[in-house]
Amino acid sequence: MHEREKRASSLVIATSFLSPLPQSVATMKQALCLQHVPFEGPGAFRQALEKRQYQLDTLLVPQRELPATPPDFLLVMGGPMSVNDSDPWIEKEQKFIRHAIEADIPVVGVCLGSQFMAKALGGQVHPGPRLEIGPVPVTRAVEEDADAVFGTFPREFTVFEWHGEGLTLPPGACVLASSESYPVQAFRYGDRAYGLLFHVELELDGVEALCRECVTDVQRAETSSEALLASAKTVLPECHRLADRLIAHLAT
Repeated sequence: MHEREKRASSLVIATSFLSPLPQSVATMKQALCLQHVPFEGPGAFRQALEKRQYQLDTLLVPQRELPATPPDFLLVMGGPMSVNDSDPWIEKEQKFIRHAIEADIPVVGVCLGSQFMAKALGGQVHPGPRLEIGPVPVTRAVEEDADAVFGTFPREFTVFEWHGEGLTLPPGACVLASSESYPVQAFRYGDRAYGLLFHVELELDGVEALCRECVTDVQRAETSSEALLASAKTVLPECHRLADRLIAHLAT
């Protein structure tokens, strides 16, 4: 047998032992979570996406380049910085988010992420009247026939907050929820882009991390880590139900 034939025969034998990728792996869609600090990750969104056949990757934006094209699902998380800061990566991220929304892929922005979305779509981000940290009651602003997710929630429900800036409604968007101090607590742009000023994804370890990393915020809000963790145990289960319902709606 010639040497070329030997190599070809060996290749056939070797490849015959390779198993094809499982159907579940081959058909999984790609979700990307844009993080701005290591301690604010996808939280409860991860399980909600994975059980709907999404593979979730995270990217710490200030340290790594954004991909050339958006994924099948985009999460934009929180952080202590402002979208009005002059760092070059902030403008790049705004353009990336705008591109993803225009491509009609599902986009969910939380806290800073919702402010990124608002500014990318022509809204404004500004200092708020007060720091909102911990449980805050919000009021639903839409009926069931106006939004498949928020329309199914009670007229008033409690969410977990951690922010000091607010936003104006981008042109063409609709308000989904508001609070006494912040008239835009949640908004939808089109059918597949949701911005939430509050957190629905936080888990207890995420609250612990915020208390540890953002001590000044806790002091300014005149509360304590112990009080925030105790209230989180009550509030987070309902927040996680909203997170799962939101992902279920957008993943269909």
